Amino acid sequence: MGRLDLIRHRLGIAGSQQPQPTGNRNLDRHPIARVRHETRRRQLTLATIERLTPRMLRLGFTCPDLGDFVSASPDDHIKLFFPDPEAAEGTKPPMRDFTPRKFDVAAGTIEIDFALHEAGPATSWAASARVGDPLEIGGPRGSVVVPDDFDWYLLIGDETALPAIGRRVEQLRAGARVATFVTVDHDDEAQSFDTLADWVPNWIIREGATDDAVLLRAVLEQHELPAADGFVWIAAEASVAREMRSYMLDVRNHPREWIKAAGYWKRGEADAHEKIED
Repeated sequence: MGRLDLIRHRLGIAGSQQPQPTGNRNLDRHPIARVRHETRRRQLTLATIERLTPRMLRLGFTCPDLGDFVSASPDDHIKLFFPDPEAAEGTKPPMRDFTPRKFDVAAGTIEIDFALHEAGPATSWAASARVGDPLEIGGPRGSVVVPDDFDWYLLIGDETALPAIGRRVEQLRAGARVATFVTVDHDDEAQSFDTLADWVPNWIIREGATDDAVLLRAVLEQHELPAADGFVWIAAEASVAREMRSYMLDVRNHPREWIKAAGYWKRGEADAHEKIED
């Protein structure tokens, strides 16, 4: 079980550390592989409903056609196709990207976590779903496989990143050092993960604040990066993820080759998923 003495941060933190450069690294180490998968659609049937936190729902599905399903990375995305009874014939259904939180190809089961936030087809469907409901998925189209041989991992995000963060924390090798920094609205949105890794969770409580980038940076400025090789993963609202990536590159001097950042959503836009690079 991961550490349950959760570290909670709020506005008004006193003091900060002077960010230190991480030094020279042999960037040929820890090769990151990009793998393509054959894409296909599958029909799922809802089997279980679990309320993880007040605003996070875990839905478990069965699928007899899951035998060749491949998801090689914790932050893979599958496309979910939501039924729209009011859509005209021939119209594409609403689609959204989600992380396959857990899956068992032998048992034919897959679990998907839904963050219940602003109204949309995904939230509406998940909130009203009942056991036996069908759902169609496609993908993943590919995976970016980060090796489990870094000396430490730093995972940064908001509620939408929690499925990928949880999966990575749970899959890391025994004793691997990993710190997570996640913004949530309230204490009761904190999650625990079953892991053998040396996990230090940091929950940043918004308490009405609206700029996650400000909150995250205030806490990260107090976090000393180890001198050894580390991988930084960031996923949040697109502008927040971009600012956090810039902070890790330009202020903390972390090698860009060992940072992966993505906008899991974009304020004011539907179905936005953005890979953030130079």
